[in-house]
This record gives sequence, C-alpha cells and structure tokens, in this order.
Amino acid sequence: MDRRRLKVLYVSRGYTTHDRRFLGSFASAGWDPTHLPMLDERLDSRPLPKGVAQIDWGDNRWPESRADWRSRVRHLRSVIDKLKPDVVIAGPVQYGSLIAAMAGATPLVTVSWGTDVLVDADRTELCTHATRRALEASSLVFGDCRAVREAVKAHWGPPDDRIVTFPWGIDLNRYSPGPSSLTVRADRGWQDCDVFISTRTWEPVYAIDVLLKAFASLHRQRPSVRLALLGDGSLAPQIQSEIDDLGIRDLVLTPGRVPQEQLPQWFRMADAYVSSALSDGTSISLLEAMATGLPVVVSESYGNLEWVQQGINGALAAPGRASSLSEAMKFVIEDPSRTRKMSSTNIELANAKANWENNFPDLVEAIERLVRK
Repeated sequence: MDRRRLKVLYVSRGYTTHDRRFLGSFASAGWDPTHLPMLDERLDSRPLPKGVAQIDWGDNRWPESRADWRSRVRHLRSVIDKLKPDVVIAGPVQYGSLIAAMAGATPLVTVSWGTDVLVDADRTELCTHATRRALEASSLVFGDCRAVREAVKAHWGPPDDRIVTFPWGIDLNRYSPGPSSLTVRADRGWQDCDVFISTRTWEPVYAIDVLLKAFASLHRQRPSVRLALLGDGSLAPQIQSEIDDLGIRDLVLTPGRVPQEQLPQWFRMADAYVSSALSDGTSISLLEAMATGLPVVVSESYGNLEWVQQGINGALAAPGRASSLSEAMKFVIEDPSRTRKMSSTNIELANAKANWENNFPDLVEAIERLVRK
C-alpha cells in the first residue's frame, strides 16, 4: 500500500486537541485524512492541520430519536459511498463507532476514548447492546491502556490481535520543565503559595465539585494552598456557584479554556497537578503535567494506575471522595524533598513512555497492515 494513497475517514464526536493530534499525524504519515465531526463541539480553536479535509455533518445536534439515528446512518453511508475511504476510523464507541458500524463501514477501526468502554458501556442495557454492536463490527480496536483492553474483551471477546494498546503520548518538545512566562502568581500575590492546577473539562465525569470540596478542606489545614481551575463546560454555572458557596472565590483562579499553545506555561506556573475524574484511560492532561515536572494527584482507577504509584510520583485518591482527595493533595506538597523526587520521576517517566512521536508509528503500522489484508 502506497502510504500517500491511503484515504482515511476519521469520525469523531467533535474537534478536540486529541482529534487534531490524530489528524495531523495521519497527514504527516503521508495519508489523505478527511474529518467528519458529528457534533458542533470545537474544543480546540486551532484550524485543521495542513493536508486534512473536513466534511460538514449538516445536522450537528445530538441524535435524540430513532429517526435522528437513521438520518445520521444514511448520511454517513452516503459519505462513504462518495469518498470511498480505504479505512474508517471512528469513536467514541457508542456514538461515532456505532453509527459507522450501522452504516456498514469496512474496514472499521474503533478508537476508544476510555470512558466509553470503562463506564458508559455498562450504564444501561441499551448502552451495553450498542457497545457490543460497534465492537463486533470493528476490524481493530485501539485503546490507550490495559484497562481499556480488558473492558473491550469483556464486552466483545475478540482475539488479542484485534485489540491494539496504544499509549497516546504528548509532544515532549512543548511540554517540558522550565520557568513560566506567566505573571499569574505575582499578580495575585501567590509567590509563596502551593498552587494546584486542574485542566479537566467541567463535565460530570470529571467531578469538579469533588475537587472544590477537597480543596476547601485542604485550605483549612494549609492556608497557603491555591487552585488554578482551567477549563469550562456544561456544569459551569454549578461550579461557579459552588466556589462561592464554599467561600473560596479569592483562592481559586478560573481563567476559562486556555489556548493549547499557552498550556505548558500554566503547568510550569503550578506546583502540583490534580484531577478528580471518576474514570480515566491514559489521561493526556496527566502526561502533560508529568512532562513539565509536576507531582500528580489522580483517582485510583483504570488507566491512572498504569502511570501513578502512590508516594513514588504522586498520590492516589478514592474516586468521588473529597476527603480522600484532600489527603492526597496534602501528601504531595507537605514534604519538599519528596515533592522534588516525584517531580524528577515524572520527567523521566514521561520522556520514557509518553512520547507521541515514538508511540504513533504503532498505530500507523497496525492500520496499514489491516488495509493490506
């Protein structure tokens, strides 16, 4: 297969930093990628990478009825008939991949985003059925950690060679230790404070309310702590109200969704990273924090356990429990010597295992081998 002639239809929920990374890497590999975002959710303000085309879905609302689903299946089928891609790559499982399966896409490569098989697959009987329907139609399934691999096997039971574990990785040229160009700490008088940073979206699975309760509890014990709470989402009104109700408005900075090119500076500004997510595969924001040398606090679940060891490079907290999260946050900052060791360990680990440029060729090879068959 001439790599330059490999036509790829990439179906995703919206347009995120992760989608942009995939599409750009497909184009860099010499492929001809076309992006079909199913919802009007643009979480990365940057344009599509050079060499990537995009098809408008037409109706970018979430499908509510059977008629909506049938309409999307018909539309995708017409796109496939016109484009004639060599491979369709789609996710998440119960949405992009399911519609691709119903449209008869072949070969179909499903990309699991973690939560879709770790949590959503068992949410209802209908979700379980949709998960199995999509996975059974897939020639390959890509996941980012062992937990996703085991969940795929539990819901489908395919041969091991049809599941590829692919740690997504990050751009280590951008995410590295160093001084921050931001003046946030000086502007707010936080020079002598312990600043935690969170970059997760304000959606239910990330349990931002749990993080705020944990932070408020920690502040009562250690008045020097502060929180940079980046991002936004559908729960923004509730989150802002929670900040006021807890009386921590002056202690929490909420700059909104930060442009990708500024994120490394925000990580370098902070002293530690925290995520209260209830479910994670391989979290990209976790890898970004590790690469910039931050000790990390994450939930003791799924993919996090493949990256974080208690007391070695961070701390683990019981999912959904503010008291546990508060103790974990305290642990990573209370001993400066231990904090420095965690920082060094994370830099080494990120450089060894989280390099996108090293990991991506595994995905390219697997897809090209599939198409050749």
